[in-house]
This record gives sequence, C-alpha cells and structure tokens, in this order.
Amino acid sequence: MIQFSEIQQPAPNIEEVTSARTELLHQIESASSVADVRLAMQQWDQGRRETGTWEALIQLRFCQDTTDEQAKQAQDEMDQLQPKLTELDINIKRALVSHPLRAELEQETGAQLFALWEAEIPTFDPVIADDMIRESGLKTKYTTLLASAKLEFDGDTLNHSTITRYRENADRDLRYGAEMVRWQWFAEHAEELDDLFDEMVALRHGMAQKLDFENYVDLGYQIMSRIDYDQHDVARYREMVRAEVTPLGQQIRDGQATTLGIDKTMFWDESVYLKAGNPLPSSDYDTMIGQATEMFNNMDYGLNDFFRLMNEGGFMDLQSRDGKAGGGFCTAFSTVGMPYIYANFKGTRADVQVFTHEMGHAFQCYMSRQQPWFDYLWPTYESCEIHSMSLEMLCYPQMELFFGDGAADFRHIDLASTLTFLPYGVTVDEFQHLVYAKPQASRKERHEMWKQLESTYEPYLDYGDLPHVSSGGRWQEKQHIFRSPFYYIDYTLAQTCALQFWIKAEENREQAMQDYVALCKRGGEAPFQELVASAKLISPFKEGCLRDVVAHSRQVLGI
Repeated sequence: MIQFSEIQQPAPNIEEVTSARTELLHQIESASSVADVRLAMQQWDQGRRETGTWEALIQLRFCQDTTDEQAKQAQDEMDQLQPKLTELDINIKRALVSHPLRAELEQETGAQLFALWEAEIPTFDPVIADDMIRESGLKTKYTTLLASAKLEFDGDTLNHSTITRYRENADRDLRYGAEMVRWQWFAEHAEELDDLFDEMVALRHGMAQKLDFENYVDLGYQIMSRIDYDQHDVARYREMVRAEVTPLGQQIRDGQATTLGIDKTMFWDESVYLKAGNPLPSSDYDTMIGQATEMFNNMDYGLNDFFRLMNEGGFMDLQSRDGKAGGGFCTAFSTVGMPYIYANFKGTRADVQVFTHEMGHAFQCYMSRQQPWFDYLWPTYESCEIHSMSLEMLCYPQMELFFGDGAADFRHIDLASTLTFLPYGVTVDEFQHLVYAKPQASRKERHEMWKQLESTYEPYLDYGDLPHVSSGGRWQEKQHIFRSPFYYIDYTLAQTCALQFWIKAEENREQAMQDYVALCKRGGEAPFQELVASAKLISPFKEGCLRDVVAHSRQVLGI
C-alpha cells in the first residue's frame, strides 16, 4: 500500500524541462504520422504529471503551515517558475491544435482535449509572465493574513476556522459574541484587505487587456475552461435561483425563527435550526474515522476499499491547528494516482459535510486515475463539484453513524442549508461580474455592489450591529474571490445536479450509485453539460430544472 510519506517529487530543473519540451515541440511539428505525434504527446503527458505532483506537494505543505519559512520560500519559487512552465506547455498545445493531423488525433483522444487547449491558449502570453508572479504573491499574502488571525473569545485563542464552531452553539449570546469578534477582525484589517483586492483587480484587468480581452470577465471564463456555456447561460441560471430559491430561503429563515422562539432569524442564528442546538458529531477524531470506515463499508461501490487506502496511507489532514490555512480542498499526486484530502475540523456538523465533500473529489480522482491524458484526470470545476456535493447527499442514509438519534434532524438541516446556499453562491458570482466589468470602481462602490446583491438574492439577511458585514464587507472572507476568480458559480451548478442525485437515490439507490460511479470514472473526458447528461441529470441551464428540485425539497422539508 502506497504511503503519502513516500511520495517525493524534486523541483523541476527549468533548463532541463525547457530543453525536453522544446524537443517534444519540434517532434510534434515535424511529425508526419499519428503514431509519432502520439508518442511525443505521451512523453509530454508524463512530464506534466511529474510537474503536477511537485506543485501539489508544494502547495499542500504551505497550507499545512503558513508560518514555515521553508514552505513559503518553496511556494514563492514555484510561483516564479509557473509562467515559464505555462509558456512551454502553451507552445505544445498551440502546435497540436493547429496540427495537420488534428482530426485523426481527435479520433483517438476525444475532442474535449483539443477544446480545453483552445480555451487555454488565449489566456497566456509571455507579456503577462511578471503579472502572473505578482498575482500569485498577492494570493499567498491573503492566505497568510487570514491564517495569522488570533481571535480571543470565550477564554480561548481561536482562528477563523475554529471560531466558526460557535455558529451552531445553542447559546444565542455566544453565537452573537463569536460573530462580533470575528467580524471585528475583518473591520480592523479592512484597509489591508481592500489594498490587496485593489491591486488584484487592477492587475487582472491589465492582464486581460494585454491579452486583447475587453475585461477580466471574458478572460476569467476562458481560464475556467467554460466550453459549453457562457455568461448569458449563467445569468439566466442566477435569475432562476432568485425566482425559485430565494422565496424558499425566506420561508426557511421564518421557520427557523419560529422553531428557535425568536422574532427574526439574525445572521448569527442562520446555522442553528433546533432550540437545543444542532446535532453534533463526535469531537474525537479517531471515533469519526471509525464511523467513516463503517459508513463506506456499508455503502460499498468501491468507496470502502478507497477510504482504507486514504486512511492507512496517510492521505488526509483534517484537524485544525495554528498556522494552518483555512478551508478544505482535495489535491492529487498524478504520478501515483492518489488524491489527498485537506480540511479543518471544528466540532460541528460541517465536519461531516466537508469530509464527505472532499471524499467525493478524492473518489472521482481515484476512479479516473486510468484516464490516458493528464487533462482528463479532473474535469472542469463545475463538473468536479458534482462528485463532491453529490456524495454529501448520497451519504444521507449513513448519518445515524455520526449523529445517532439526531440523524433525521441532520438531514433536514443539511437540506435546508443546501438550498439557502444557492442564493449566496450566485451573489458571490454576480459580485465578481460587476467588479471586473467596472475595475475602476471605488472601495465604497464595491461594498455597495455587494449590499445590493444581498438585497436581491438574500433579502432576509439581517446583520444587526455586527461590524464590517453590515456595511457590505462579507465578501472579504470568501477566499475564492481573492484566490480563484469566477470559481463559485460552479458550486451552485453542481449543487443543482447533486439535488437531482439525491432524488434519484430516494427512488432507486442502486441505479443512482451506478450512475455516480460511472460519472466519476469519466473524469474530464467531456464538457460539463455532456457529463451531466451522461449521468441522466438535467442541465442546470434548462428552464424548470430548479423548479423540480425545489418542489421536491419543499415536500421533504414540510414547507
């Protein structure tokens, strides 16, 4: 059994990589047979897997301890190398896309490979190399700043991950107090965060213009490889969320207030659905891992054997600690075909959600490890999130293991939270469209943009007297806005698909699981809507898709 501790990948020698990929470029350009091009492609593919493993290790080690100077230096050195590596790969992709044998090659590889490359080629030119390095540095600065927070509350020193456990505390005063401390930190660092974002927006807009895009919205869509839908499709989807889900969100919040015995569900009440507090999983890590083992044994379909590999091989880092970057993600080491799960457990029901979410990513990565091309190991992001969000809901029947008699309450709460997430998710997305369409906007204007969007999609929000959020600053906590522009609508699109998987599993669990595993195995060999259709799901862009899942959800929630 492979162990994470055994995985090593030295930093690439840029001179050697340049020489090797330049030679492969020449071989591709001069090749007169499909066999010769394929051989060069396979050699290039292996090199990309090695580079990918190196990048994953560097990024993981930095996130695991942002105070480690050696890890930070390695991250900085990788950022310096990225533009050159990108340039070498873009040159090869450009040669393949324009190759006389392209039609024959597509017969072997599938058209998606070339579609991905055609989307990526316009997003890079050596003229933006220095800008890319600057952008990476700003992202690191943002991550480091948030990870450095030391929040004093309730006799303890907490970070941004651990203080959020109070969101689900049955004591309303504690919930309010924790949010006050957390958002006071953001208020105190508002100018620094605004400085960072000002610089990011100006930098990204400048990059877009250097690449002949009107603005960063257009460039952002290209970077995200949105091949089979565009901004107009996304705008229509956001409107469907406003029309179908926002009214349900209001009813969910009203129902919470009634259950909690309060006049109105305030911001610090939104995560609590039961007067005695939400059901909680065990706070003992080993106990949770034992429960997870039993869960996947019960579910089968390969999840049991896969989780054993992950657990016994050391491919998980799930507990929060000082200096560790917040959030959760799944990365992978493509040279060995193994993923790695990263999270920050905090003792709430969210631990189970995050764990099953990242396991969904990891399972897909593992199931598609035999895909012949590097670009097919992962799909584009909105498709990636189907695997993660669907597994969260496919695990519903196993929740007794974590919550005992509170499992039914957990399922009810999780479904309600899933639905209220959608309006927030489209708020994050449209905010970025507005920001990058008007890059010269002032800081005050950006905060007003956010407030207006909240009133459109989440009119039930009430921040009371909390600092920063009440003046339109909530967006500054969302790492995706700073680190991964336009990567957020993906969650909402995927959630719409996951809700369909949940309904399918209620009707025919065996068929739903078979469709889920088959989707995981496909990796990224097709664009989003084709993958959705192959899993017998309805595209989120199709009129009425949300109406159906909302109608079923209302029945289950009793609304």
